[in-house]
Amino acid sequence: MATLNESQSGKAAKGRTKKPSPRVDLTAMVDLMFLLTTFFMLTTSLGSLNAADIAKPVKSDGVDIAFPESRTMTILLGKNNKAVCYMGTIEKADMHIIPVANIQKEISKNEKRVAETHQHNPSKYMIVIIKPAKTAKFQDFVDVVDEMKIANIKSYAIDDDHIAEKETVFMKMNGI
Repeated sequence: MATLNESQSGKAAKGRTKKPSPRVDLTAMVDLMFLLTTFFMLTTSLGSLNAADIAKPVKSDGVDIAFPESRTMTILLGKNNKAVCYMGTIEKADMHIIPVANIQKEISKNEKRVAETHQHNPSKYMIVIIKPAKTAKFQDFVDVVDEMKIANIKSYAIDDDHIAEKETVFMKMNGI
């Protein structure tokens, strides 16, 4: 790899011979380093970006998609890291406020309720509708979408265009 070259100019000075200083040639080591660097750059793969799949309803005129009431959970994101959650439709909604940090517990509880209601039928999974209000922070939205992936929710959608009047009034009354 490296060679040690000694110079042959050893003149005597006052009765002693001068020790030659060794010179190390690292050319071969540098060549090997570049070869290894090139090899690893060409054979490794760079990390790919992981994008989340997000479904947002397509705008349509006069068509209202009805979700099954017994297995639909709605999450309204508001300000101050708060969310409003309820199961079913807005007409029969029992809305309650939770911190976004506790959304995983609410998802688990409702998922168990849906499974028990439908006798643990795998085709009757829970559907989640996420509705970020204009006052919601983007970080809260990202956290909720991450929780969908963590909880393995098969079907969730983002709908920021169809926030019902009852939902808006509830959020304003509670300062969300």
